[in-house]
Amino acid sequence: MLISTPLFTDPQHLSRDGSYFMNIKFTFKSVVMIVFSLVFLFTNTGFSAPNQRYNNKAIDSNTQGKVSEIQKHLKKIKAKRTTDFRTKLVRSIKARKKLIKRTNKLKVTATAYTSHVKQTDSTPNIAAWGDKLRPGMKVIAVSRDLLQVYGLKHGTRVRIKGLSGEYRVLDKMNKRWRKKIDIYMGKDLRKAFKWGRRKVELQWRS
Repeated sequence: MLISTPLFTDPQHLSRDGSYFMNIKFTFKSVVMIVFSLVFLFTNTGFSAPNQRYNNKAIDSNTQGKVSEIQKHLKKIKAKRTTDFRTKLVRSIKARKKLIKRTNKLKVTATAYTSHVKQTDSTPNIAAWGDKLRPGMKVIAVSRDLLQVYGLKHGTRVRIKGLSGEYRVLDKMNKRWRKKIDIYMGKDLRKAFKWGRRKVELQWRS
């Protein structure tokens, strides 16, 4: 049989029709195909796998770095948004509180006083709460009922209808007075006497 014929044989044993040579050609092609198949498998499994693993590691490290950068950036954005939201919330709350504050109006009798011993006491420059008075300050003294009944407090800013600017409550009047204020006029006695006694409207927020 041709299959059992040796690969290398003496040419004198070859058949005349050349069938043995055709069989050798067929066997050589098979060997070449097997060799190429082995080389292909060896190339894909032996050499490319480590390189592929190395490339995968490099890709993974780069990807992880980019992901960490993106996460940090997102955290910064989230923190900024949270801060902005809190700031806006605080501002809106303050604005609402200002709107909620009501304006109080009260008709009172207004007189004037100065930093003189005859009009105050032995310390004419020191107010009832210990504040030091200086000429030019916009200050009023109020009767005790305005503090106890109407809600004025030390340091409350008030407006006097007909006068410019705001006045601060820094002094108290004698207990006998009711619904009355004293406007501080420094050491100007003439100005105080000229003012005399008037009915004014007092305005403040609470």
